[in-house]
Amino acid sequence: MTGSEGVLHGIRVVDFGHHVAGPLAAMLLADQGADVVRVDRPGVEPPVEDAFFNRGKRRITLDLKRARDLEIARDLVRRADVLVENFRPGVMDRLGLGWAETSAANPRLVFCSMPGFAADDPRAGVPGWEGVIAAATGNCRIRAGHAPDGWDATRPTYTALPVASNFAAFCVAFAIVASLTARHRSGRGDRIEVPLFDAMFEAIGGSGAYPVERGLPPERAISSNGSGTYRCADGRYVQFNPIGATTRFLTWFLDAAGVTAWAGEGLTDRPRLDREPELRLLLQERLTALFGTRTAQEWEDLANAAGVPLAAVRTTGEWLDNVHARAAGQVVEVEDPLLGTTVMPGSAVCLSAAPPSRARPRHLPDADRAGILADLGTPLPQAPPAEAAGGLPYEGLRVVDLTQILAGPSAGRILAEFGADVVKINAPQRRVGAHGFVNRGKRTALVDVKSGAGQRILWRLIDQADVLTCNFPERTAERYGLGYEHVRARRPGIVHVSVSCYGPGGPWASRRGYETQGQAATGIMTRTGGDGRPAVLGPYNLLDYGTGTMAAFAAALGLYHRAVTGEGRHVRASLTQTGLYQQARYAVRAGTATRAEPRGPEALGTGPWHRFYRAADRWFFLGASRERLPALRQIPALEQALAEDDAEEALEAVFRTGDADEWVERLTAAGVGAHAVTPLAELMTDPYVRSRGLAVSQVSEEAGEVVMPGIAIRVRHNPPRLGHPVRRPGADGREVLAGIGLAESADALEQAWAVQLTALPGGWDHF
Repeated sequence: MTGSEGVLHGIRVVDFGHHVAGPLAAMLLADQGADVVRVDRPGVEPPVEDAFFNRGKRRITLDLKRARDLEIARDLVRRADVLVENFRPGVMDRLGLGWAETSAANPRLVFCSMPGFAADDPRAGVPGWEGVIAAATGNCRIRAGHAPDGWDATRPTYTALPVASNFAAFCVAFAIVASLTARHRSGRGDRIEVPLFDAMFEAIGGSGAYPVERGLPPERAISSNGSGTYRCADGRYVQFNPIGATTRFLTWFLDAAGVTAWAGEGLTDRPRLDREPELRLLLQERLTALFGTRTAQEWEDLANAAGVPLAAVRTTGEWLDNVHARAAGQVVEVEDPLLGTTVMPGSAVCLSAAPPSRARPRHLPDADRAGILADLGTPLPQAPPAEAAGGLPYEGLRVVDLTQILAGPSAGRILAEFGADVVKINAPQRRVGAHGFVNRGKRTALVDVKSGAGQRILWRLIDQADVLTCNFPERTAERYGLGYEHVRARRPGIVHVSVSCYGPGGPWASRRGYETQGQAATGIMTRTGGDGRPAVLGPYNLLDYGTGTMAAFAAALGLYHRAVTGEGRHVRASLTQTGLYQQARYAVRAGTATRAEPRGPEALGTGPWHRFYRAADRWFFLGASRERLPALRQIPALEQALAEDDAEEALEAVFRTGDADEWVERLTAAGVGAHAVTPLAELMTDPYVRSRGLAVSQVSEEAGEVVMPGIAIRVRHNPPRLGHPVRRPGADGREVLAGIGLAESADALEQAWAVQLTALPGGWDHF
């Protein structure tokens, strides 16, 4: 295999997907070199975003209701390594293309399903529209601190971004590559299922994690150290986020802005800011006035020169033209056969030794029929002999996890769920911050990697490692001697995973940033805020946890490449690229045309039969296509409402006459998508959610019983494992030292401040 061929060169994928989830998952594989055959339905006019979702794929149009076309589809699957589909449960079985039939004919097949709801979910037959899934998972609330003045907290808000579909695609892409790695040993395929509803638990992440004794904490605005969105002299906004256990970022910023004297008033005193609300308010008032003295661009330049997390709030169109996004390959141009020069997101992840990011244009529907049919005339591929027994894909592999906050640690958690032994390293003698949930299943040690003794400990761990994950700003790892070239000189087969805000390759590579900077830079905040003040999208950290999943996908690609070739790789993921992928269907630009969408906090949906409605007791989402209107008209009381000139107003009046659960029952019985808005606290204790393992309880040595999201990915033969409860930071220090031959030196190393083994910090303090 050569770098120009792509990591997945030689892997054949059949894509039966529709809308977003299936096509996106298959495209992520195509971008990495897989031969993807897209099966289109006849008579479907491809939308503009088809240029992105189906790029790099060969295409054939088949009517699966016709016996001849169905047999062609079956023949394609018999020759495939991977099948991707996102129909409702039972559809593929009725076509004779379900798991039982296809795996019997092709035991090496990795079969992937992404329905709206799982086959064993009571809602399996409910159409899984994004609004339906958003209502079912509470992903329809405005982020705390970003609601307009006087906002009704019970009122939902609608986003046009297909968040659940995106997360399902991210999870499936990772799980496919992990399963291909396991198949390389066992010779056996597997069945993967990631329903859109389940995938949202990966997005919920730490928002749904809490010690039972304390209960689910109320949502709080991020306001520590003056964090917030501020209006500048030119009327534009910046997102400033100097979070952390100390006020170092705030101090750096105030020094650069020429107001160092504020420190004398206690405005950089973190303990006082934490305990004195009036001091926090004074800091925000001062910052509001200060930001009004310069333009957003001036503040962005000043802050980033000072190493402070701050980003000007841009539109998605501005990010598509951004010099860094272009230089880093996060945005590319392709020559589309229909649209001409088309701007779109580049590859989701970066891999070392890969050619420059050059996305392959889409082919039009049925353009490859002759070649695909000719392939079916060749002999069926022979399965190579299995190398060893099965097991979890990463069983026996060791990961050293140096990452902090949410994105990087989430990648490590996912690798642990798929079998890896992960050692999480934090700095000693300081508050750890985000630790619970994202570090479940890992061993934990507190090591000062900046000291000489700590460096020696770290290198002994790396010498035994298969994967190293870090989220240092660009070039910081090199200054510590932990860059990819440094590490692979001692450990040639290492898979080195880097996670950052802006990604490598452009002028912003070394800038710091978090979830909010990623949303601000890529246009999400402008989209969410509508025409008013920009706002962070949703109650959950969509970029942090999305990037964690994409970093796991990148690591999986590196590990698959190593399994096939024996070579390591440097792989990278970034918050801004994940932010662009969350918006991908609206980030495809050809000419000057733009796609209309509902925007802003007031948005409830896209039209009368696809929006949130207020019932007598609470809100629910109605999701129907125009084709389902006859079914809606069969429901008593709705026929007249739909006949009115203002159907939306008429439906509002009718729906207020009954409870949400009653309307949902009637609507779903008619085959229409509907779901009551489910608060997060109710979701995490729902009996079905608990029985499926989407919300789990574990007993923490520190905090007692804790509740948290479980595992969103189901795998038939090699189910991922939950892992042991989160340990107190540093709790495995002696065991980790013993594993590298330093058991007898443990106490001396602690006395030298290289490690911390006693008086350990809390891991659930911030919950």
